[in-house]
Amino acid sequence: MKRAALLFVLALAAPAAAQPKLEIPYTQFRLPNGLTVILHEDHSVPMVTVNVWYHVGSARERTGRTGFAHLFEHLMFMGSGHVKPGEFDSWLESAGGDNNGSTQNDRTNYYINVPSNALELALFLESDRMGYLLDTMTPKTVDAQRDVVKNERRQSVENQPYGIAQVLINEMLYPEGHPYHWPVIGYMEDLTAASYDDVVAFFKKFYAPSNASLVVAGDFDTAVARRLIEKWFSDIKAGPPPEPMAIPAAALTSRKTRTVGDKVQLPRLYLAWLTPRHLAPGDATLDVLADILAGGKNSRLYKRLVYDMQIAQDVSAFQASAALSSSFMIIATARPGHTAEELQKVIDEEIVKLQTEPPTAHELERSLNQIEASFYNRLERVGGFSGKGDQLNAYYTETGDPDWFNEDVARYRALSASDIRAAAAEFLPLDKRVELTIEPEKKP
Repeated sequence: MKRAALLFVLALAAPAAAQPKLEIPYTQFRLPNGLTVILHEDHSVPMVTVNVWYHVGSARERTGRTGFAHLFEHLMFMGSGHVKPGEFDSWLESAGGDNNGSTQNDRTNYYINVPSNALELALFLESDRMGYLLDTMTPKTVDAQRDVVKNERRQSVENQPYGIAQVLINEMLYPEGHPYHWPVIGYMEDLTAASYDDVVAFFKKFYAPSNASLVVAGDFDTAVARRLIEKWFSDIKAGPPPEPMAIPAAALTSRKTRTVGDKVQLPRLYLAWLTPRHLAPGDATLDVLADILAGGKNSRLYKRLVYDMQIAQDVSAFQASAALSSSFMIIATARPGHTAEELQKVIDEEIVKLQTEPPTAHELERSLNQIEASFYNRLERVGGFSGKGDQLNAYYTETGDPDWFNEDVARYRALSASDIRAAAAEFLPLDKRVELTIEPEKKP
C-alpha cells in the first residue's frame, strides 16, 4: 500500500486527537539568479515531475491589456532559443513524457512528467524556455497564438451554453480596476490589441527566475538533481522584482441582480458572495459549508431541489478560493417548467436554516471525511496539476513553507458545527450578494 493511502486509512480509523502527522520531506535552496528550488524524493514509481510556478496571473494585467498571462502560457510551447517549434512536445513524447500548463488569477504553472531516466531532458526544456524564449518569438508567432486564444474564448465563453456567466459574475463582484474584475482569458478587444512589443515586455517583467519557483518531485537522487538544475538554470539572468500591486477595495453593500438571455434550454441561477481569501480564517469553514449545502446527493440542496421537489436538474456550491479575495458560489439549473425564482426561494430557506441552526454531527463528519479523503487522494500522485509537486509549489507560493500539508488539514479538523453556522451567518447574507440568472433567449 502506498504511503499516502496508508496514512489516509490511519486518519479515518484514528480518533481526532491521535491523527497521524503527514511528513513530505524536501530540500530547498535558491540559485544566485533568485530561482527557488524545492526537491522531494518519492521512489514509489519510476517517474519524475518538473513543476514550475511563475508568480504572475491575470491579476497582474491592467485594464485594456487583459488576457496576457493566458496568451503567454500558449507562447511557452512554441519553441525557444535551442528548441525549434514542435520539438518540445515531440522530444517529450519520444521519452514517454507529457506536459501541460494552466493560468489562473494569481499564477501560471507548467509541469513536465517523464520517466526518471529523462529528468535532464525535462530540466533542459524547462530552462530553455525560461531563459531563451524571446530568441525565437516573432510577431508572427504572437499573431498565431493570439488567434488560438481568441478561438478558445469563443468556445468557452461566447459559444458555450452559460459560458458568459463567470465573466459577468466577476464584473459584478469586483469593481473596475480590481485585479479579479476581468476574466483570466481576457476580453476579445484586448487580445486583438495586444502587440508583439507588449508581449515581450510582459515576459521581461514577470518571467524571470526570481519570480518563479521550481519543484522536482519523484524518483531521483537529490544530489544529482541539484547538479543538473545548477547546470541548466544558473546561466539565466535574474530580473527586477515586479512592483507591488494596487488592489482596490471590494465589498458588496446590497443585492446586485441581473438577468441575461442566452442560447440555452433551461434557466440557471447563480448566487455569489465575496468571502475570505485562500487560507484566511473562514476559508476552510466555507469549503465545509459548501459541501453540506450541495456536496453530493445526500446534501441539503440536492435532496430538496433535485430529489424531493424535483424542480432542479442540478445544484452545486463551492468556495472559489484565491489569493486576494474569494467568492462563494451556488449554481442551480431549473427543470423544464420551473423558474430560477423557485430555486432561489428554496436555496434561501436552506441558507437561513444553517444561519440559525448548526449542521448535525453526521453532516459535519461526512463533509470532513470527504474533504480529507480528497486531500490524501491528491497526495498519491506526484505529477500533474493536482499531485505533490504542484502542491509543494502552491504551499511555498502562498505560505513560504512547501511542507504545509499538516497545517492545511488542521484547518478542517479544528472545525465545529457552530463554526459552520457562524460562517453562514457572517459570509452569506441574503441582502448582500450577486444574483445572476441566465435564461433562454426570447424568440422574436
